[in-house]
Amino acid sequence: MGRTANPAAARSTVPGTAEGNGPAPRPILKWVGGKTQLLEQMKPLLPKTFHRYFEPFVGGAALFFELRTQRPDMPAFLSDVNAELVNCYTVVRDDVEAVIRALGNHVYESEHYYEVRALKPADLPPAERAARTIFLNKTGYNGLYRVNRSGQFNVPFGRFTKPLFCDPENLRACSKALRDVSIEHGDFSKVLDRAKKGDFVYFDPPYVPLSQTSDFTAYIPGGFGEAEQRKLAKVFAKLAGKGVHVMLSNSDTPLVRELYDGFDVQVVYASRSVNSNAARRGKLPEVVVRSEGRSKRSS
Repeated sequence: MGRTANPAAARSTVPGTAEGNGPAPRPILKWVGGKTQLLEQMKPLLPKTFHRYFEPFVGGAALFFELRTQRPDMPAFLSDVNAELVNCYTVVRDDVEAVIRALGNHVYESEHYYEVRALKPADLPPAERAARTIFLNKTGYNGLYRVNRSGQFNVPFGRFTKPLFCDPENLRACSKALRDVSIEHGDFSKVLDRAKKGDFVYFDPPYVPLSQTSDFTAYIPGGFGEAEQRKLAKVFAKLAGKGVHVMLSNSDTPLVRELYDGFDVQVVYASRSVNSNAARRGKLPEVVVRSEGRSKRSS
């Protein structure tokens, strides 16, 4: 990855240091369907009290960082089937300075982007592997994370003005927030063995596509299709039957309405630009499904 960014140029993109205990952590990664813009709409829908927090599709982790800021001692369990995400969060938690140093070796140039994209993550040391994930995410087209059937990242170079891919201040804030948090690689269904009555599980899976051209579920080889959505709905119902507080985000489609019939479904509105159909960009309705509310169907 042999090029070194100009240190002065890198420093110019880093925000000023905040006073006191430092800034609140913000998501490290841009994630399609990320929840930062929806937090204010989601807060009234959260359980009033809960014991432990589980997020089996960690993605950009916007809700986790928000809750962890409010409850620094909140026991939390993050997981994902995407090994690159898991490595990224683990190394930011355990060795954030190494990640910052590795990000300093990257430059925002098309040739360099494709050189980095071609690298095999498994061949890299953990910090360089995490830096690769962050760099590609921040400089690739629309912040997509998409792989082909061979598991190779295949998002093209994005066109931005001075993208901030190395933000030491926020990386350190996120490292602090992730301290003592369990981060695991695994399928979402494993939460059934961990979550207990009174815990809170938030599912933010790849969304059911609104059309054939809006399917961006290939964040792992094979994607996340209807069979996986139905499996997830069964896990949701089983957790609810155990007395776990469960919340799920998804697109507002007939399939989602069918799968969660009998649970409380609230509509929220998000600005989404990742769609080949311009008519489907802008403010779109999405749903937040909760185990609390209307009478629950049996599992």
